[in-house]
Amino acid sequence: MFPEYLPPLAEPLTELTSISLAQAIIAHPVTLPAVPQPILTTYVRQGNRQPLPPILLLHGFDSSVLEFRRLLPLLANSTETWAVDLFGFGFTQRSPYLTVNPTHILAHLYAFWQSTINQPVILVGASMGGATAIDFTLNHPQAVQSLVLIDSAGINKGPIAGKFLFPPFDYLATEFLRQPKVRQSISENAYFDKSLASRDAQLCAAWHLQSPLWNRGLIEFTKSGGYGAFGDRLNTIQQPTLILWGKNDKILGTKDAHKFRTAIPNSQLIWIDKCGHVPHLEQPQITANQILEFVN
Repeated sequence: MFPEYLPPLAEPLTELTSISLAQAIIAHPVTLPAVPQPILTTYVRQGNRQPLPPILLLHGFDSSVLEFRRLLPLLANSTETWAVDLFGFGFTQRSPYLTVNPTHILAHLYAFWQSTINQPVILVGASMGGATAIDFTLNHPQAVQSLVLIDSAGINKGPIAGKFLFPPFDYLATEFLRQPKVRQSISENAYFDKSLASRDAQLCAAWHLQSPLWNRGLIEFTKSGGYGAFGDRLNTIQQPTLILWGKNDKILGTKDAHKFRTAIPNSQLIWIDKCGHVPHLEQPQITANQILEFVN
């Protein structure tokens, strides 16, 4: 039912959007300079090239392309839309030759863009994916036509505790994060409407945990310090930028939305009512409408 490079599911998905997106996942070998073996990279591509540039969606921390199961099909009705599993996350292959850190995530993302899309994109990043999108825009501005940040990280420094993780506590920390009750609690906190933290949502959020070396990738990223604050570099972003933020975000709060709006020159901030940290899952139609209106 699903591509063979996805790990087996313990129980079936039940929502059509989840099933359809999972069936559409493709694996593409991405070659990086000085890395002996290509990295098998998972992504989804839907829609046809229109007058609009293609859209590229970047997921959040410890997530996958399945995070966009409700948003991607809506955007694909208007233009070619991509979602990719970032290096070290989702179903993308972990490499024995590269540690998972922001530098290698950036290099992998650029190599993926270059080998598949290779034209300026509307870059959309959610949560940690927003920090990745900012990093990509700052380092490869020619590849980004416009930027969309959804409840984005990147204003504040990442936690430093991970730098001091050492065996066996690093492994135990990831095993704690693997526990269904822990992940369910995180999922519920991400939504304003707690009923959306369904069993299907939990399966989508945890499926990639069965991927080989999932815990090693998470440990390496955490020890690297993750994404820090971009600080004064934000004012160098020239691309038109849309900041979408759930009014009821309990994961990052709401203060960072105003900070992004102030720091990025050509930006606008739009609040999404009755919505937590994941507007693309909780209010996908409103999110899609705002993105498409912004870029049209």
